Amino acid sequence: MKASAIEFRLRMAINAIIIVLGFLSPWIEFWSIGKRITLLEGLALEISRLGLLRFTVAAPVVTAVAALIAATGAILRVWGTAWLGPSTVINGQMLAGTVMADGPYRYVRNPLYLGVWCMVAALAFLMPVSGALFTMTLITVFLLRLILGEEAFLTARLGEPYLNYLHAVPRLIPRLRTTLRPTGNQPHWLRAIASELTPIGVFVAFAAFSWSYSDRLMEKVIMVSFGLSLVARAFMVGNREDSGA
Repeated sequence: MKASAIEFRLRMAINAIIIVLGFLSPWIEFWSIGKRITLLEGLALEISRLGLLRFTVAAPVVTAVAALIAATGAILRVWGTAWLGPSTVINGQMLAGTVMADGPYRYVRNPLYLGVWCMVAALAFLMPVSGALFTMTLITVFLLRLILGEEAFLTARLGEPYLNYLHAVPRLIPRLRTTLRPTGNQPHWLRAIASELTPIGVFVAFAAFSWSYSDRLMEKVIMVSFGLSLVARAFMVGNREDSGA
């Protein structure tokens, strides 16, 4: 069940492929499976059909829910990256230094993966219904595989301190209170924000551009933020290599 080393190294590309397939949903044209209606519109129509809300009210409500999910993903990604460090987050290899028990890691063990899940869940609202179901199923399985792979790796490398951490902090459902004491690490907020422009862009797309009712415009905003994130991450990798040299 746990992910292999190659899956971890290619995790960003695999995530991207799953998301792109969800948007494209080629099975709709090839095999007539499902309809090309977005999850956002489909949910609003279903709420209207059930008589719970008028469509003109249901659509903004569903959009607001998507924006809230996107905001959660952006917060978790930036918060987690700030404490763990962008260079560690984007590294192609699993790293084991000391147990991270600061910032969000005091409340949940995998804030970054949880943030990815929330970001993709928000993106799913712009996908066809069948594409959203496909994407969320695959992304959930893949993230769980990555988590199990990392846990096995860190347990083997760090031993008892990490096992104690596993028992003290939940894997994916954050606890509201914690007895863990901060270890003294410092966050790097500006670098984290630059590194996590994609989830920030997803939130901005829903919060500021969804009211135009243009899926294409929202997708463009997300694509621009993704491109800027790639540039920022490449710059950080280049600086890290220069520092190492």
